Amino acid sequence: MVARAEAAAATGERILEVAWRHFSEWPYEEVRLSDIAADAEVTVQTLHSRFGTKDELFLAAWARIIGGEGVRREAAPVGDVRKAVRVLYDSYEAQGDAGLRLLAQEERIPAVRWMTDAGRVWHRAWVERTFAPLLEGLKGAARERRLVKLVVATDILVWKLLRREMGLGRRQAERIVIELITETKATP
Repeated sequence: MVARAEAAAATGERILEVAWRHFSEWPYEEVRLSDIAADAEVTVQTLHSRFGTKDELFLAAWARIIGGEGVRREAAPVGDVRKAVRVLYDSYEAQGDAGLRLLAQEERIPAVRWMTDAGRVWHRAWVERTFAPLLEGLKGAARERRLVKLVVATDILVWKLLRREMGLGRRQAERIVIELITETKATP
């Protein structure tokens, strides 16, 4: 019984790994369940019985990957801007290109839109928690403006601009983001 349960769990993990690779490397419409099944060495019926629809498989694969990234990000010490940016950029370096490909599809694919919307909500909450000392003493509109500035400074699109479009090295990009965060002042 134990061996069978372990084998089933390993199969589920393999399916989710393969599914994420497909969803993160190709446009959603081009991902075929038959290709995922073949690469995961299972049948399409197994995919359906374990995960349901293509959308449900996509969301399960995303949840598995983002769950691990979320745990890593939550390890960033509150108030330590340098460490928080390093942890954030570890995440972007590992999954940023996949995230950008998915962002490009969010207007067409409801499941992707759901994922990106959930990611935005989670990121804002992470920023609010991680950079809480930078929000202390601020209330109302001034606090909200400061929070928005911090969310923008740490957004994946800023990473894309610095790393992919401007071709900056990671250390230089992180230094710029740290400066954006620490130089962010609330105005009345």
